[in-house]
Formats: sequence, structure tokens, C-alpha cells
Amino acid sequence: MASPGFQSLLINEAHRSTEEGQLFTHCLPRHDLPRVAYSCSCVVFQVDFQVGCSVSPRADIGLHFNPRFRPRPHVICNSLVHGHWMEETKLPHLPLKRGDRFELLFLLGEDHVKVSVNGKHYAQHPFKVPLAQMDTLGVSGDIFVKTIAFLPNSPFATSRAGDAVAKPLLLRSPDLEVPLSRTLPEGFRPGDSMTVRGLVCPDPQELRISLKTLDPSCSLWCFHVSFTDRRILWGSDTEEGHSSGAVLAPCFPFHPQRYFELLFLRQEDQVKVALNGTPFGQRPFPQHLAHSALELTVEGSLVLYGVQNSSQTSQEADA
Repeated sequence: MASPGFQSLLINEAHRSTEEGQLFTHCLPRHDLPRVAYSCSCVVFQVDFQVGCSVSPRADIGLHFNPRFRPRPHVICNSLVHGHWMEETKLPHLPLKRGDRFELLFLLGEDHVKVSVNGKHYAQHPFKVPLAQMDTLGVSGDIFVKTIAFLPNSPFATSRAGDAVAKPLLLRSPDLEVPLSRTLPEGFRPGDSMTVRGLVCPDPQELRISLKTLDPSCSLWCFHVSFTDRRILWGSDTEEGHSSGAVLAPCFPFHPQRYFELLFLRQEDQVKVALNGTPFGQRPFPQHLAHSALELTVEGSLVLYGVQNSSQTSQEADA
């Protein structure tokens, strides 16, 4: 993922091929700021469902969804296979104009995609690349991306009911300076979740996300990403300051200047973790500490965009 400004955005889901379901993309034209909507110079943008993020040779693109605003608003749909564009399809009457806010919804089938614009069906187009191979989303052009979300809301959910939810990114917030430390006064109870979102620095060394009791000598776990060893460990923090634990994945899904989202979900006797919407691992959680005050720390080679702790109790109260 490129740095914010979102001229270019890539979210790479390295451990899960795309499944049938929905991708909800909520965008805002880059120049559509308060009171200057009519000075918008957006001419073209694109949404690509592609196979990896290779630049040379260029990655295959199963669906190239390319809105254009000259001479009249329309969309070009196409696929790129082995470096060659297939026969393009031109879809007229795009119900948008430069300066508009808009919302795109992509419903992914086995061999096609349905697209709605601002809640109304707009198009259906076939894939030229198998759905199971498309693991990367690319968004580029002269727009400002407000929200991108995948359904289901939880990567551990068994159903796809519910609406997509994605919190806005907090760019350069003083509350998200690294290293970050936050107290969880009610602990980390069954049903609670924690989400950490950020951007890996250009020359990263490591990332650490730790959960401790208020006694610094007692560490429940440390999620440690080492760019030097290209390993991910999720275990305990040793006295020497090095993490010990199980290696989570045979491949290494973190990359410099790429966005990531880690979700930690507490269950009765364990915690599950998902990376960019993909289940990634689990480890035991001591039940006697379920309601003890805890401290969450985030440190390392990253820019934080958001840290959210969601309580199951508060969610039930809101329901």
C-alpha cells in the first residue's frame, strides 16, 4: 500500500485467495473537499482485482474496473492475462460526475462480478482469471479513499449477514505515536477484540504488539514480526527482550510501505488472530486473567493508523 494521499492503494491478502462474497468500496473523489467540490479534476480511476502485486512482469488482473469521466461518464471493464489486455467492454451511463461522493459494492461470484453504484445495480462482468487466484486489490487514480471493507465483518464468522464496517484511518494522529501504550481497564474478555492498523516503514526492522498485566514482568503474549529473519512469532516476551513462540506462517506476508490490519479475537480459552481479514493463528489465553486490567503496547517500524478495542459487553448494550 502506498503512503496516504491514496493516489495508489494496494491491500495484499497473502494467505487467502478471494472467496465468493462482497467487497464494499466506499470512495470520495480526491478534490471533493468541503466548499471546493466543483474544482474537482478527477478524470479517471480504477479498481483492479489482481493476482499478486508484481510490477514487472505486470500482475494478471481478473477484473479491471475503470470509470472515466471524459467525454461522458462511462466505465471500461477488462482483464489482463500474461501481459496482454483482453477485449474490453464499455459500459455507458455511469451515474456519477466529477466531484460526486460515491459508494461501490462488488458482489463476487465464481466466474463473474456484479457492481452497484450508490446502492443501485450497474453492471455484471465475467472474470478472465480464476477467482481463487485473485488475492490483491488495487485502487488508483485521482480519488480519496474513505473506506474499504470486506464481508463478513469477522474473518471467523460462519455467515455473511450484516453490513460492512470499517473505521476511518487516523493519519498523523498524536494519539497514535509509536511506541504506543494503552491500558485495558476491564481486561480482555471472551468476545472482545482488538484491531491494530498501520503502515510498515520503508526500512523496517521489527514490529511488536504485546499484551501484559500491569505488572511489567508478566507478559501474556507478544506478536513479533522480524523483518531481519522474515519470521512471525506469537509467544511470550523473554527477559532478554526477545520473543519466543511458534512460527505462525511458512511465508512472510509483511512488506515495506504496505498497509496491514491485525485483528485479535478473544474466545473462552484462546485468542485468534487474523491478518488483513484472513485467519492466521491462535494461542491459549489464561482464563483467570479474563477480567484483570491489562496493558497493550505497540512498537517498531510502523506508522499507526488505528488501534481499537471492542468490548462484547458494549456491543450487546448497543444492540
